[in-house]
Amino acid sequence: MANLAKVVQQLKQERDQAQRRIEQLDEALKALGGLGGVRGGATRVGRAQTLGKKRRTMSAAARKRIAAAQRARWAKWKAARRSKQA
Repeated sequence: MANLAKVVQQLKQERDQAQRRIEQLDEALKALGGLGGVRGGATRVGRAQTLGKKRRTMSAAARKRIAAAQRARWAKWKAARRSKQA
């Protein structure tokens, strides 16, 4: 039972070390992201937050236009595919 307690304690120490390393990496990414011109390496949410840019909102009308255009592209693709099979 004492060995199990030692293993648990060691695992907790390793977890704490890993957490500290993750925090260091996050700070480094934040510092590098603030330099500007650096692409990639950050997640979508992280990139928007680190560069200080606001996400654009899209109007309902714009979403409808985009959706209609995509439906038209799919219909065209499906029609071309059907004509090849016939």
